[in-house]
This record gives sequence, structure tokens and C-alpha cells, in this order.
Amino acid sequence: MRGWGLANDLAVSATGLVKKFGTRNVVDGVDIAVPRGAVYGVLGPNGAGKTTTLRMLLGIIEPDGGTRTLLGCTHPRDASDRVGYLPEERGLYPAMKAREAIAFMGALRGLDWATGRKRAGALLEATGLEHAADSKIRKLSKGMAQLVQLLGSVVHQPDLLVLDEPFSGLDPVNQERLEALIYAERDRGATVLFSTHVMAHAERLCDRLAIIAGGKRRFEGTVADARGLLPQRVHYLPKDGDAAVASTLPVDAVREDGGWRFELPAEGIEGLLGRLIAAGHGIAGLSIERPGLHEAFVHIVGRDALEAVA
Repeated sequence: MRGWGLANDLAVSATGLVKKFGTRNVVDGVDIAVPRGAVYGVLGPNGAGKTTTLRMLLGIIEPDGGTRTLLGCTHPRDASDRVGYLPEERGLYPAMKAREAIAFMGALRGLDWATGRKRAGALLEATGLEHAADSKIRKLSKGMAQLVQLLGSVVHQPDLLVLDEPFSGLDPVNQERLEALIYAERDRGATVLFSTHVMAHAERLCDRLAIIAGGKRRFEGTVADARGLLPQRVHYLPKDGDAAVASTLPVDAVREDGGWRFELPAEGIEGLLGRLIAAGHGIAGLSIERPGLHEAFVHIVGRDALEAVA
């Protein structure tokens, strides 16, 4: 995937996207660059503008400003048969059987019925849902019906898969099935673009991500780039509860989990160890902890977003 960021290597790109509802800019100058073959996450708290951004990228709604390109097309609708889309609002015909529902969604993208039914059966088997192939949608649990709709989004083997809050409402088992399907689509060569406000999924899945808050893009890069915005922290356990060690530790050290936690000092871990040993302090445990994506997200968008993140 070398060369990410060059125009020919982008499945989706947008510059300065703007969308107004009334007098409010719901999306305010957002740039997006999704490399071909990547799993790309659009992260943000609820109401950040994620769904509106995806809909503009797909041509479902028109932007009030900015430009976008989808699979090389300046008019996104021209690439619709090469796209699989799972909207935030789910919906299937309740009287349809699962296999037929998947084949029907493929037919809407130009896939012939026989091929659609064959692929539907294979997809249901691959995700452990073969027992539901002949069950009507109304008989399925909410999570299973959601996965059936997702399978209908990939049955025509799209070049780009766009998923809007795909993990919402799924139990842990079906979340694992969805993650496995995302990996399978990426390995097949598809580009996967999904929105979420759940950091754990993004941290595991994303090659790159954008963070949106208040309609603006606040960050773009890898998970490691986001985590790298915060300093690493040290958790130190003194031997035998040595209370006198406080005077040797950095000034930001706080008592936590039976020991002390503080930012990794500029001298590095070797310098810290040397200082502790020279001062005669024992070491029962010492670990370096990298901040998680959740912490980086809160740092980027501000503390007000904390309650909106799962």
C-alpha cells in the first residue's frame, strides 16, 4: 500500500465538504482521503457530522461546498454499482427469506439472480448463519437481520464498502462476525470505509482514520499517529511500599494501583532506572504504557466528547 495519499491510489477523496441544514454547518470544510485497499474509519461523537459526510461522499445528498471523487468518478452515482452501502437506518423486507434478501440486494447492483443466491449461501455459511438461509427476516433477531443486510451489501463484491455505524445494536458474537467480514473484504481487495463512535473497533480495524467533531475534521492519520499525540506513561511499583521514593519521581507522579503513575520523563526509562537505583529504591514492577485511541480521541476533540464515546 505504498504511495497512499497520491490521487491514483485513493478510493475516496474529498476537499472542503460543506453541508448546511438551515443556518447550521453540519459539515464544515471536511477533507477525506481514503487509500485503495485500506480499512478507513470516520470517528466522532454522536452528532459530529459522520453520517452526513458519508452520504455526501456517496452522492445521496449534495454538498453545499467542496468537491469529492468516488472510485475515480466526480459524480459518485456513476460508481454506485461498484459500492456496497450499509446505512445507519436498517431495513429489509420482513417476508423475504435471508438468502433471497441477500440475492435481491445484489440484483439491485446488477448481479444476476442465480449468482446472487449462490454467493448468498456461501456468505451465510462463512459467517456461521447458514441455518438462517431459509428463515424469513421477521423471524431473525435484530443482530442477525443486520448481518443479513450487511451480506447483501457485499454479495456483488464491491470495490468499496461503506458502513455507517455498523456495530450499533450488535451483540459481542455478531460484532466478531462483522469484524471478520471486514477483514475478509479487505483481503479480497476492497476498500472499507466505516463510521463509528466506538473507539475499540476503530483501534483494532483501521489502517487510517479521520476524527470529526462539530462538523470539522480534527485529525487524520494512523491509529499510532493519534496515540502518539499523547506522551507515554510509566507505572512504577516500589519494593516493599517504599514511601520515600516520592522525592525521586517526576513531579507529576500520582499514587495509583498500589504504585505510582507518571509521564515517561525526557531522560527515558534507562535514566529513570539509574536514578531510582542510585537513590537506593527497590523496584517491584516497572512498565511503560502507551495511551489508547480513546484517550487520544478525548485529547483531540476535548473533554466534552467523553460522554458520547463508548
